[in-house]
Amino acid sequence: MSDLVKLDITDLGFALGLMAITIGLSVWEKLGLELNLVIAGLRSFFQLVVLAYVLDFVFATDNVWVIGGFFLVMLTITAIVARNRISTKVSFLLPLVWTTIFVSTSLILIYINFLIIKPDLWYEPRYLIPISAILLANAMNAAAVAGERLVSSIRQFPQEIETHLSLGATPQQAVSQYRRDAIRTALFPTLNQMMFMGMVTIPTFSSGQLLAGMSPLEALSYQILIVFMVVLVNLLTAIFITRYLYRQFFNDAMQLLK
Repeated sequence: MSDLVKLDITDLGFALGLMAITIGLSVWEKLGLELNLVIAGLRSFFQLVVLAYVLDFVFATDNVWVIGGFFLVMLTITAIVARNRISTKVSFLLPLVWTTIFVSTSLILIYINFLIIKPDLWYEPRYLIPISAILLANAMNAAAVAGERLVSSIRQFPQEIETHLSLGATPQQAVSQYRRDAIRTALFPTLNQMMFMGMVTIPTFSSGQLLAGMSPLEALSYQILIVFMVVLVNLLTAIFITRYLYRQFFNDAMQLLK
């Protein structure tokens, strides 16, 4: 494989030209998105620049406490975002989401680190940080989608739930169908991507590795790992969040809270 073509300041300037063209097209079509595009472009640019310097520092230090701190910051941000995307606010929602994402992500990280990649240092940032970021992003979406679907269903069908309770069902039995629907909803986007991945598109992660000079076989090997770990983290997160979230809607007497 040939060496990676590095982008200099001039190249990045031409890359910014792509956003200029996008804004120009928005003006041409009178879409009214110019301000949104400018703000989004500036935010993404500066956020990525800051991220590059932070990652460069983390990679250079190669310190387990620095790497662990960076992971906890990413975890907390994803938990807050997921919490904010669940419209109905219930007690202890943020700790519940944080713990759910932490457990599901950590379990898969341990599996991958010690059984598949097996780096010399278990906290090798070259592997730990990118894989953690992918897992956290997907766990965040799964928690938000499953959580929102479950709380919406409970709020939408209180009479059906109370009917099950009056017939002797436990809270878990009364909401079991809503839990399953919420888990399926969180998993469907990933399943749809898996069905057509490699047929009509090259996944983003593999595209980046190919651009970086990795051979197609090596790039796609990592992509297979990522696909399978993503579907598992989505399922685990959806199961955990729905299993413990529904309990916030019932009191100790197993009555549905209004």
